[in-house]
Amino acid sequence: MLPGTTLAALVLLFGAYAIVEGVFSLIAAVRGRTDEPRWLLALQAIVSIAAGFVAFLWPGLTALVLLYVIAAWALVIGVLQIVAAVRLHSRIRGEGWVVLSGILSLIFGVLMMWAPGAGALALVLWIGSYTIVFRALLIVLAFRLRGGRLQAEERLSRAA
Repeated sequence: MLPGTTLAALVLLFGAYAIVEGVFSLIAAVRGRTDEPRWLLALQAIVSIAAGFVAFLWPGLTALVLLYVIAAWALVIGVLQIVAAVRLHSRIRGEGWVVLSGILSLIFGVLMMWAPGAGALALVLWIGSYTIVFRALLIVLAFRLRGGRLQAEERLSRAA
């Protein structure tokens, strides 16, 4: 009913989301408590933080320009996740979930660029759907990685 307000809220929510995600990725990269290469995680963090600041610095962006910012962000993140999964292949099990989330990001980015005429409400639905599916895949990966860690700890305690 209020597409202008919806678009303004979308700009602010996307900016906040990207910055928060970027900050947490940067913290993980600095702490080094991840199997993902630190430089790759730091690059992902910088891209996310930059995308968030772009959204905050130009809040009057049209849906078309915002769409391209979000699509470019999703494409870069997708490529970085696939690269990370390939690099982690020999060190973890379940890296297929990382590949799947990267592919989902790529598909999302391509669809956003392919259909730029989508209205603000369609954009909100696309972003919401993408976020729910993407984060669900990462939660599945987290449980698989946690299960693998617990199995490794159990094997180590039995060996000792």
